[in-house]
Amino acid sequence: ALGKTCLQISYTINAFPGEDIPTAFDNYSANVMVDGKLVNLGLWNTAGQEDYDRLRPLSYPQADVFLICFSLVSPASFENVLAKWYPEVQHHCPNTPIILKLKEKKLTPITYPQGLAMAKEIGAVIYLECLALTQRGLKTVFDEAIRAVLCPPPVKKRKRKCLQL
Repeated sequence: ALGKTCLQISYTINAFPGEDIPTAFDNYSANVMVDGKLVNLGLWNTAGQEDYDRLRPLSYPQADVFLICFSLVSPASFENVLAKWYPEVQHHCPNTPIILKLKEKKLTPITYPQGLAMAKEIGAVIYLECLALTQRGLKTVFDEAIRAVLCPPPVKKRKRKCLQL
């Protein structure tokens, strides 16, 4: 449990939810201003448990951007960025922008340079840190996700490789 639902609710209602909310598939909608533009933001929060591995990708084709989240205090969640989430997103939506963000910043076994390195490794548009409880950095995370869709960064051409077997 990383607190993705709390992150989403904190952003949409500007308050931290007082109770633990289990997630299957939660959808929220919000009208927000980013760079002077009114944007209708649809947020889809999908469950990360293995039970949903086959169902979760059904929501991916409608996505314009992915927020891949991890907790600074959970090295396992950080490792899952590369082991599970990035490969899954790349498989189903290879051209959709990715924002790498963490959930909390109380204790920091995962350092900022480690987060930046992971973001670079997966080709994330940006790496951001925020805390849903205090909303510090929260608006920036979602604003940058919107900017990644409205003003996508130039796509780097990959070098073509030939493999002889």
